Amino acid sequence: MTVHALVVRLDALGDVLLAGPAVRALAAVSDRLTLLVGPQGEDAARLLPGVDGVLVWRCPWIDPSPEPLDPADVAEVVSAVAALEADRAVVLTSFHQSPLPTALLLRLAGVPWVAAESEDYPGSLLDLRHRPPGGDLPEAERMLSLARAAGGRLPVGDDGGLALRQPLPDVADLVPRAPYVVLHPGTSVPARAWAADRFAETAQLLQHDGWAVVVTGGPGEVGLTARVAGHGGTRLTDLGGLTTTAQLAAVLQGARAVVAGNTGPAHLAAATGTPVVSLFAPTVPVDRWAPYGVPTVVLGDQGAPCRGTRARDCPVPGHPCLTSVTPSDVVASVGKLADPVGREGAP
Repeated sequence: MTVHALVVRLDALGDVLLAGPAVRALAAVSDRLTLLVGPQGEDAARLLPGVDGVLVWRCPWIDPSPEPLDPADVAEVVSAVAALEADRAVVLTSFHQSPLPTALLLRLAGVPWVAAESEDYPGSLLDLRHRPPGGDLPEAERMLSLARAAGGRLPVGDDGGLALRQPLPDVADLVPRAPYVVLHPGTSVPARAWAADRFAETAQLLQHDGWAVVVTGGPGEVGLTARVAGHGGTRLTDLGGLTTTAQLAAVLQGARAVVAGNTGPAHLAAATGTPVVSLFAPTVPVDRWAPYGVPTVVLGDQGAPCRGTRARDCPVPGHPCLTSVTPSDVVASVGKLADPVGREGAP
């Protein structure tokens, strides 16, 4: 019997990347797997192994900047899901999100079997109401727990880490030939950002230590990357706005270490196997959201007053959770993670 699985993860790039192990586990027991994602997660969805098709919808109960709910828009996505004729669906959410509105949409589309993790009584919306193991599980493991409860299993030899389709694009013309460290100063949430001038100072210190430095950012972050790269240097490359998501993944894959906040490219780096210095504001739990499955140094005061608030803008004057981190702290952390062989001036 042919099995078509629909997996749903409707939020951002990093969230979709963290769903990768669950997706692979479900793909292993399905003949076809379609991933329903939001616009911010589309690029990540197309990089995940095990995905045969991608359906994109901007969900008004998940999107961080939602439009008012439009019945015609909902009717359109219900029709699109119905056209898939999926045999089963697994709704993946963050620990603080309810899957039930999405489950209702799937039922309206005629999906005959739906699974999700839910604290709320689901009535007839779910066939499998999963309860994950206790504690602050990493998000990748929590979602994999649901996939396994739904009958999924990782293929033999799959370690359950994050992964991307290979090969990634050739970016040799974008990056230095010398060993390099990536600085990614942008974040999708302002409360998670480290100051641009601190990134700029870090870039200078890393170059002084013999590293080439690559500064990355999306099309809307060109001004930010220019500020970080503003002091220049013969060993500094500004790629702000110059890469697709797949090219960015390739740039990160080639780095000896990546320095980033709690944002999508930190998880993209983890999916390439590159060590991460994580500038982590504790507005969400670090145990759940730190870069998964790679050597990582977490910097930032995890006991700061903003802890657990899920704030998008810093609620504490002075942003103390990250202003306590110095460029020297970051450079020392890079030194702990990055292989220095080949670095200019390295022993």
